[in-house]
Amino acid sequence: MIWDALTLQLGYNATLVTLGATLLGMAAGVGGTFLFLRKRALVSDAISHATLPGVALAFMVMVAFGGDGRNLIGLLLGAALSAAAGLLLVSWLSNRTRLAEDAAIGSVLSVFFGLGIVLLTVIQTMSAGRQAGLEDFLLGSTAGMLRNDALIIAVAAALTLALVLLLRRPLTLASFDPEYGTAIGQNVPRTDLAMMGLVLAVTVVGLKIVGLILIVALLIIPPVTARFWSERTDHVVLISGLLGGIAAYVGAALSAAQPNLPTGPIIVLVGFALFALSLLLAPGRGALSALLRHRRYQRRVHLRQGLLALAHGQPIYEQLTLRLLRAEGYALPDGVATKAGRGRAAKALRDETRWQLIRRDPAYEAAAQQYDGLTPIETVLTADQIREIDSRIAMLGGVMA
Repeated sequence: MIWDALTLQLGYNATLVTLGATLLGMAAGVGGTFLFLRKRALVSDAISHATLPGVALAFMVMVAFGGDGRNLIGLLLGAALSAAAGLLLVSWLSNRTRLAEDAAIGSVLSVFFGLGIVLLTVIQTMSAGRQAGLEDFLLGSTAGMLRNDALIIAVAAALTLALVLLLRRPLTLASFDPEYGTAIGQNVPRTDLAMMGLVLAVTVVGLKIVGLILIVALLIIPPVTARFWSERTDHVVLISGLLGGIAAYVGAALSAAQPNLPTGPIIVLVGFALFALSLLLAPGRGALSALLRHRRYQRRVHLRQGLLALAHGQPIYEQLTLRLLRAEGYALPDGVATKAGRGRAAKALRDETRWQLIRRDPAYEAAAQQYDGLTPIETVLTADQIREIDSRIAMLGGVMA
């Protein structure tokens, strides 16, 4: 059953929902990258919670006019208007009052969400409310989704993804260097507004699939995960979109295979699994990579200290140091230096003497800043500079092998 869902063999409607969720995940991953880079992740939380009263009011208005309160287009339109009102209120409070942005976000988030819960309670007392199913907008659900609903979500997600990709250049500039963007004529406030609009679109489109409580996770987890894999913005955007799409695809497929499982939490859990794997296994910034770098650094420190001890004829008591020297062929089991070890120890002592002179000479201040006891001096100074240092050491009567 799960394999059938992952290979899109559960029928047209399930396939459409899964593909729509995938497009939504890609749009959320790409759009969320700019929120992450702009350090405005909490704004997405305020937008998502601000959609709830809009959904409830849209349902009530449609029922009042004799329509079907569960019409997805009407509910999403209400969510969009409510979220836009919440976003504008956050902006107004941040710019026109002494409230910081995080305080404004917290105020709007709590008030709008509280209002939404009250309206949902009122809806449950209505004759049409018992069949509303609006709780699906809290955690997301694809069970029982109609074909037209799935098609609306798929098309809207595709359009949102296209807009995000179209605006990625100005969004990148506004995220990294807004002052430079202003200097070259870019309207940075308008770019910020466009970014918020894209986040609003992703949030509204994703309400039915992920739910308003967890949509912020789909916006933030993919870019945070992508950051482990690259330092370049374009690559982070691309990887984030890919990870968001994978999380949404797998999560929606699993939810389709097990209809009792809520879609939103499954998508978020898949996204977190990708985050955990990246945290552990990413080659540049992952925990395993950091551990291996630390172990390599530790080995280099022990090896250097052991070579200096051999050069001075000192006994070696540290077992790890002795084991490393033996593994490199620099020492015998009893700690006595081999021929290769004596030569390598003399080189280590000579380099240490060179570094001592360099660190005392203001003319080599820039080079001295790179001293860590492990960096080969040949990668810092030219051959002529090393010969000059050696001649000065010889005149000073320094120890030279």
